[in-house]
Order: sequence, then structure tokens, then C-alpha cells
Amino acid sequence: MTSTLSFAVLGPVRAWRGPSEIDLGTRQQRLILALLLARAGGAVSVAELVDLLWEADPPPSAVNVVHRHVGMLRRRFEPGLPTRAAGSVLIRDGAEYRLRIDGESLDLLRFRRLVARAGGSSGEPAVELYREALALWRDRCASGLQAGGRAHPEFVAVDGERFAAARAATDAALRAGCVHAVLPAIRLAAEYEPLDEALQARLLLALAADGRRAEALAAYADIEYRLADELGIQPGGDLRAARDSLFDHDASTDGLRSRRGVGGAALEVSRSTGAEPPAQLPADHPYFVGRHSVVAAAQELLAGDRPATALVIDGMPGVGKTTFAVHLAHQLAARYPDGQLHADLRGFDSGDSVMTPAEALRGFLWSLGVAPAAIPAELHAQAGLYRSILAERRMLILLDNCRDWDQIRHLLPGTGGSLVIATSRRRITGVAGPAGTHPLHLDLLTDAEARELLTRRLGDAAAVDPDAVNEIIARCGRLPLALALVATRSVGRPGLSLPAVAGELAEADGRLAGFGDGHADLESIFSWSYRALTPEAGRLFRLLPLHPAGGLSTEAAAALGGLSLRSARGLLAELGAQLLVVPVDGRWGMHDLLRAYAVELGEEHDDAAERDAAVERVHDHYQLSAYAAHLPLLPQVPLARPEPSGRGITGRGFTDRADAMAWFAAEQRVLTDIVARAKERGRPRGAWQIALAMQNFFQDTAQFTQWAEVVSAGLATAGDDPAARALLHRSLAGACYFLADLDRGLSHLEHARALFDRLGRRAEQGHVENNIAEIRLDQRRYPEAIRHAEAARKLFHAEGNVRGATNALLVIARAQGWLGRHGTALVMFVEARRQFEALGDLHGLGTTQTWLAHTYSMIDDLPHAMATWQQAIDTFRGARAPHHTAEVLVAIGDFHSANGDPALAGRAWSEALAELDGTDSPMARRIRDRLLWHR
Repeated sequence: MTSTLSFAVLGPVRAWRGPSEIDLGTRQQRLILALLLARAGGAVSVAELVDLLWEADPPPSAVNVVHRHVGMLRRRFEPGLPTRAAGSVLIRDGAEYRLRIDGESLDLLRFRRLVARAGGSSGEPAVELYREALALWRDRCASGLQAGGRAHPEFVAVDGERFAAARAATDAALRAGCVHAVLPAIRLAAEYEPLDEALQARLLLALAADGRRAEALAAYADIEYRLADELGIQPGGDLRAARDSLFDHDASTDGLRSRRGVGGAALEVSRSTGAEPPAQLPADHPYFVGRHSVVAAAQELLAGDRPATALVIDGMPGVGKTTFAVHLAHQLAARYPDGQLHADLRGFDSGDSVMTPAEALRGFLWSLGVAPAAIPAELHAQAGLYRSILAERRMLILLDNCRDWDQIRHLLPGTGGSLVIATSRRRITGVAGPAGTHPLHLDLLTDAEARELLTRRLGDAAAVDPDAVNEIIARCGRLPLALALVATRSVGRPGLSLPAVAGELAEADGRLAGFGDGHADLESIFSWSYRALTPEAGRLFRLLPLHPAGGLSTEAAAALGGLSLRSARGLLAELGAQLLVVPVDGRWGMHDLLRAYAVELGEEHDDAAERDAAVERVHDHYQLSAYAAHLPLLPQVPLARPEPSGRGITGRGFTDRADAMAWFAAEQRVLTDIVARAKERGRPRGAWQIALAMQNFFQDTAQFTQWAEVVSAGLATAGDDPAARALLHRSLAGACYFLADLDRGLSHLEHARALFDRLGRRAEQGHVENNIAEIRLDQRRYPEAIRHAEAARKLFHAEGNVRGATNALLVIARAQGWLGRHGTALVMFVEARRQFEALGDLHGLGTTQTWLAHTYSMIDDLPHAMATWQQAIDTFRGARAPHHTAEVLVAIGDFHSANGDPALAGRAWSEALAELDGTDSPMARRIRDRLLWHR
């Protein structure tokens, strides 16, 4: 009969009778079989099996339970076997059990036989034998079956055989020159053992031998970061030697092996000769002048005994930092034959997102030939790969508009002959510390340099009227931006003489108050561009500073000016042509100095009624748009539709949920500013309605602190309006719930319940009862949770609110599951899933899928659990709800951890942490604690 049976333990434990798979029964029975299979026919004592099933404090009946499980396994292998019969497959010898099994019946024995044959062979035949052996593995030994949350030592030992075979296979493949045959198996083994330095060293060598040198460098950067982060150590000799071999162009294979002892063939890696070096420098400015002393200072820093590796140029706005940096880069480019990289880090762009170091590094690594799939996910690993590539090159890197030291420190080369030139509006703290990094301050132009600039731009006209040129220079304060604007306007008006230009500048008495002496004279310069505008564009320019905050969209500009979208686009294009606004990522930005100038113009030329009307129009636009944007997010309590604008303004329309979420993200700063300043602007109703409209956006993006702050500001404007106060208290309770402040959340819910009760609003009362039930669930007070959810369900049924009733059913099902009533819970979850699918409610559907998967896992239905968890992840990602996606991944990680698979658990938790990047979710801290605890 044994000839018809076959077994697998190199992965999940399985058994077959001929072509038919055998149901192995309970978890305990599969554990017993796993240990028997790991012994590969060797004996296992009853005491060992007791320790396997009960790590500590086994019950008095433990031995009898083991015998009972063994008996059930026997009858699964030999159907029809009498209850107390010994059988011929799983046999007992005194106080021990063993499986009667041959070399072809068990994958572990086949693996060992193939490895032994490979060890006695050489060349490609040995590699093929290793490949066949490693292909038998489908996961860790006895995956999914752990005792007491940890893998049994016997299973760990079998896993060790796999990793030893992977190392031996790599060595054989490198010697034979056919590493591609075993590379997939080596990758997989290295993924399972990320801290096995010998195995990781083999992976580096194998990748490089297969022509994947960039990927090998990425792998080294990743393991270097892991070792430092998880163990607090640096790579050992094997890893360092493998890394060094990637850069060793001259050493022979034998020499490398003897010197470095990595156990694998050495690699000779050379640069790709097919691709041209990147050449990303912007064009040099055609009218660049002067700056000789700063150029000389830079040259001196580069010529010293310890040459500079980074030059950080700072100076006031408009002083020409970018122009100078580009010019200096062109002067130095010939010294750096491996090319140039360039990034605008957008550190000071008003209202626009700052480029992160990770974003910049990804762009640089792509430009350096690293495939997107080979770029590490973690910032430190990206920086490590970047520095590793630059270590053997001489490149020039231009970083424009840096905000602070943290933004650029990962972008600096570690060693080698590369140079970074960076610009910033302010002196970056930390520049004086790192060796090789030096600040360069850019001041105003000298009189001679300013004169040269005007002469080059204006030609003979400047030579004819030197006194006028001197007056222009004085009025521009030697600021390059101001001089360039005057020159541009002068060229555009050929009938105007330079003395006339100088005279108009002298007569202008307006100043940019509040921006200091260095900027005061810009007002007269900006006026040239302003005077060239049509009256309609001039009016819009004066109104732009009334926009609440940051950059603005074309729709917001149209509302501000009371214009059609078409007219607004045309006027904004006119302003852009005069350098008064700049288009950035679909929005319009204005320089701070120009904004100050426009404020002064508006106060001078527009009466208070016109300016107030503009503010009212733009607030109408945001209130109506926020209401329209919250509807695709399927809020539990949709807001009442705002009253139509009495000023002819309509809100923006939204095509779907993704469109609405993107709008909230782009306008978040503006919307929160409107709510925060509602009292001073006299629009309380619009403020609290906007605050409530943002609730689902804040929840889905895990911005819980911001949620609480905005709704609190809205509550402060609600006055004595009981309906508004009730809705705002309920919203605040939601923020408190996600911030784990349950007592405060209950307090807000009690306020909301009292107000809704007074108003007789039964559906809202139902939502409050259901929210209380959610908190009771978190407090593990399950009977109370059921009582409140049942009350909510009754209220919802009375109002015909199917969605609310389904949410209440979901809470009841969760409580039943926690009380151990899994069958009842499953029936309820399936019904809730059907209802949410019919309603098109992604949040409800994803939450139901999550808890349905959890219940499957509690009854050991692992295939259904994993499949349903994946459905929940797909649902929440489709809903752009990272917080809920992270919750699912945490649940998966917890499951793997409880089942003794720390690698899979850590992978799920790390993915969950990535979902929460940039949020204030308390869950992120709990995930980090899990990752630390399971190191």
C-alpha cells in the first residue's frame, strides 16, 4: 500500500493516494505528520509529539490525544483500517512512531538524493541536479504549521538544508558559467533568509554573472540597510568581498576566490558601453554675467588637497542662484566625463509639494540605468545603491531649490569623484558638518556686473545712455530678477528710451511693504509687466491674493474673478506670458514678491465691495465643490445640499471617487484654511459644511489629527445650530476612534445622541448607536456592542436605510465572531457582503471581506481566508483607502506571526507600514512595534 502513497513536506504538508490528494484532517494531525515527514522515516517519540502540540503545560490526557490523532492519520492513509489496528504505514514501536516510506514517496528524500548526486558531480550536470533539487521546494518546511508561534527546530534544520544547497548550487553554477539555470531558486532562497550573509553574497555574484549588475548593487544596498536596521551590524567579509567584486575590473577569477574566500566564482564587471552618459544640465543662460569671485571660490574648493564633493549655493529670492548654478555646472562639466544629473527639488514652490529624496533618487537611478523593478523600496537602500553606482564614476549632480539638509543629504555621493551643486533660498543647516560639503553665498550683483547684464541685453542703447543705465541699476537694487524684468520690458517697447525708462522708475513711489529693504524696489519693476496687461487680466491679477492659500486651480481663479472657465484660462495665460504667474502641475503659482505687489494694487484700485464679492465667490466655489466631492466617497451620513450660490457660482463636478480624492488632496490646504478662518471671514455655515465634507477624505488617507482639528474648528463656528453641532460631534467621535481616544469619542457620541434625540432624527440616532457599538467592540465588551448595534439596526429598518442596517449587521457579526460563534458570524458576513455589493459600497464591502477572512482563519479554513483577505486589499486599494488597506495587511501579518512564519509576517507588516507613509495613524507605531518585536 505504501507504493501508492506519496508525501510532501518541502512547503505545506500534503499527501496523495495515487493521483488523489488526501484530506489530512485537523491542524494537530498535520503537525504530527509534518514531524514524522521531517524525520524521513526516522522514529519520533510520543514525548516529542506532546511537546510539539503543547509547548508548555500539556493536559493530563495529552498522550491519549496524541494516540487518537495518530489513529485518525492511520485511517486516512489506509481507509477501512479497524480502529485499534496497527496498520502498515504509520507504525508504532514502543513509545515511538515512524512512517514506513521509501525514497520516491517523499519530496525531502528526493531532494537529499539529488543534492548528494550534485555534490559528486561537476559542471553543467551538477548545476542541473541542484536545479531539480531546489525546484522541489514550494515554501518553508511544513509551512503554515508552527508550534507555539515558532517553527519547530526539526523544520528549521530541513530549511537549513535548502539554503546550504542554494549556496552550493550558486558556486557550481558560477564555476560552470550557467548561473541563469539556478538564479530563480537562489533569489527565492535569499528572500526567505534576508540576513544570511553567505547566501546573500552568492546572490550578488549570481546576479552580476547573469548581467544584472545594477540589480546586484540594489540587493547589496538592501541587505546593508537590513543588517544595520535589524541587527545593528555592518556587512561581514563574504558580503563585502562580493560587493567589491562588482567593482573589480582587473582581478582574475582565481585571484578573487583566493583573496576573498566568498566561495563563488569571481566576476569581471564593466560599464555598459552601449548607452550614452546622462546629460541633463539645463542650457546655460545666454546673458550670464559676472560672479567671478564666487566662481573662483568654487574652483579653489575643488582644487584643494581634499576636494569638495558638494557646493551648496544660497541667497535671497531673485538673486540668480539657479542661473549661477547652471553656469558653474557648464564650466565644470568637462571634469566629469560620466555625465550630469539634474533635479528641481521644489523646496520653496508656494503651494506645491516638495520633491522627496526618494522621488529624486528614483529618477536618478532610472537615469543611471537601474531598472524600475530593481530599485529598492526603502530610502536608505535607494541611497546606498545610488552611492554605490557613483563610487566608480565622476558625475556632476545639480540639485535646484533645496529646502533643507534632510532633503539633500541622501542625494550626496559617499565616495568617488562626483560633485553636487545645490541651490537654496536659505543657508542649509548641516552643510558645514559633513566633510567635502561647502556653502557658497550669492550676493547682489556688483555695479559693474549689473551694468554688464543690461549692456548684454540692451546692446548699444545701454552704451548711449550710461547715466540712465546707472539710474536703472540703482532703482533695481542690483537684483538680477528686477534687472531682467526691466530689460525684457524695455526690449518689448522699442519706442521708449532708456532715460524715459529710468524716469518712470524714479517717479514710482510704491514699495513692497514687509519684505525688507532688499525687495523694496521690485514694485516699480513689476509694474512694467502689470501695465502691459489688458484691463481684465489686470483685475484678475489684483484679485489673486484673495485666494485663501497656496496655488490655485483655473476653476478657483474663475470663481474669484466671476469668470467663465474659458475666460479664466485666457487671462491666466496672459499673466503667465508676463511672468506674473507660473503654471505648475495643473495649478497656478505666484511668487511671494509678486503677491505682495498685487495686494498693494488691489487695496489701491479695487473697492472693498468688489474684493468682498470675490472672496464670497471663491468660498461658494469651495463649499459647493467640497459637497460634490464628498458624494462619490459614499459617506455614511451624506450632508444636506448647500443652498445655491446667489452669485452665479457652481461647484466643480467629479467623475468618480478617484477624481474626488485627488481634488481633496490638491485643495486640502485651501479648504482647511477656509475652515480655520471662517469667523473672521463671516462664513460659519460654509466652514462647518466643508469640515464635514472632508471627513471621509481624512479617514481614507489616515489623517486623523487633521480630521480632529478641522472638525473642531468647524464646531467652533456652528453656534447654536443643533443639527450642525450633532453632526460635528459625531464626526469628532470618528476622529477620536481612529486616534485610539475611545473615552473622548464616547463623550462626543453622547452629545450627538442627545441632540439627534431632541431633533427626532432617527437615522442619525442609528449611526450614533452603531458608532458606540464599534467602540464597545474595541473595548471587547461584545454583548454591549451587540445591544447597541441591534438598536441601530432597528432604527435603520424603521427609516428604510439599507446601508445603515447592513453596517449594524456587520458590527453584530464581528461581535459574534469574537464570542466564538463562528457559524453565526459567517452567515451574517456573507449577507452583509451581498448587501454592500448591491449598494456599491466599497468601504462596507472591504470591511466585510476583511472580517470574513478573519473568521475563516479562526476555523482553520486557510485557503478561503487568504483569498478573501486579498479581495479586501484589492477593494480598499481601489477605493484609495490606505488606512483600511493597512489594517488588512496587519491582520495578515498577525496571522502569519501566530502561525510561526515571521518572514511572511514581517513582509505583510512592512507593506502595511508603507501604506501609512506620511500619515499620522497610530497604527503605524503599532506596526513598528510588531516589526521590532519579531526581529
